[in-house]
Amino acid sequence: MNRRAAVLGHPISHSKSPALHLAAYARLGEDIGYSAIDVTEEGLPAFMATARGQEGWRGLSVTMPLKTAMVREVDEVRGVGRVLGVINTVVFEGEGESARRIGYNTDVTGIVNALRNAGAVQAPAAVVLGGGGTAAAAVAALQELGAQSVDVFVRNTGRAAEARAAARGLAMDIAVHPMRGAVDAMAAADVVISTLPPRAADGMAADLEQLGGATDGILLDVAYDPWPSRIAAAWQQGGGTVVPGLEMLLYQAVEQVRYFTGREDAASADVIDVMCIAVGAPRRVL
Repeated sequence: MNRRAAVLGHPISHSKSPALHLAAYARLGEDIGYSAIDVTEEGLPAFMATARGQEGWRGLSVTMPLKTAMVREVDEVRGVGRVLGVINTVVFEGEGESARRIGYNTDVTGIVNALRNAGAVQAPAAVVLGGGGTAAAAVAALQELGAQSVDVFVRNTGRAAEARAAARGLAMDIAVHPMRGAVDAMAAADVVISTLPPRAADGMAADLEQLGGATDGILLDVAYDPWPSRIAAAWQQGGGTVVPGLEMLLYQAVEQVRYFTGREDAASADVIDVMCIAVGAPRRVL
């Protein structure tokens, strides 16, 4: 029986998840195929219904815009994903129609590890750009890093449902603001996490450059293509530390590989090394 896994999303052709996963499975000696499948939110129920009748599925990685919609397609949500109402990982327990589909959120671990590698021991003053599913994971990650509250900046303050729901579930304070006030808040923050799509934060770059070296915190830009992003370049020019979104992707994928293979050594240093090499990510020791 052919064992398989995949990343679902729309669009999906740019995804580096196949390179990450296939490198890990090869190093572990696991015969698991992994592909990228373009699935829209409207097409998700039909895809999941088809997958239920197929043998060999080990798991699914879930990216935008499916992270909230996937919650309705699984049999159970475990861990922090249950609190957030947002998942990026589906594990198949069993085979075919009898398999139970279990949802998890590994984005939180990915964000925490990427930030810790950059020296973020604590994040008392934190800013998140964007209010969707990845922003929900960012709020949970910042709480794990010690933040008591988070300022969330969005283009439309009426469209931050996932971030607000996450804060309620975590009993954490957030304040949602229009994007026009983001740059000043970013400059004063210990940690900034941008969950905006590629190029969506480009307009802030010029404003950051005008601050003249006032950015001394850590910026994690989840968007990793193209890289460096304009906002990341401006942040680094101002003296701040930049964490590529590729590092978050790497560390959340490590957790997925562990779930899909059932092997704890999936998080070993040599596996992480080959995953880094596969996508050109910097190697930093946890």
